[in-house]
Amino acid sequence: MNTTIVPIPTNLISDWPSFHKVFAEALGFPAYYGANMDAWIDCMTYADEPEEQMLARTVRPGELLTLQIDDTSDFAVRCPEQFKALVECTAFVNYRRVEIGGRPVLSLLMSGYFS
Repeated sequence: MNTTIVPIPTNLISDWPSFHKVFAEALGFPAYYGANMDAWIDCMTYADEPEEQMLARTVRPGELLTLQIDDTSDFAVRCPEQFKALVECTAFVNYRRVEIGGRPVLSLLMSGYFS
């Protein structure tokens, strides 16, 4: 399966507003993005449908959009709520798509994550 890797600068995340700002800038969410996790899920669900104009960084149908999270341990410790939401909402986007007969569209590439 082909994938497009988009680095997410989690070192710039310190709270919910910065979380949404970083993702909006990295992925090109629309100007009307609601800056909440429901809106994040909605945008990410259409990662392989550029005609929906939910992301500027899209992939072709059948491909994965991979979010590269460097220094994952630091992010998880520094921003546990945002880290948990990222993991859970990424899984939910894929679940939502599979439930309607589609394929997963998101993956997380985490480096520096040790429990």
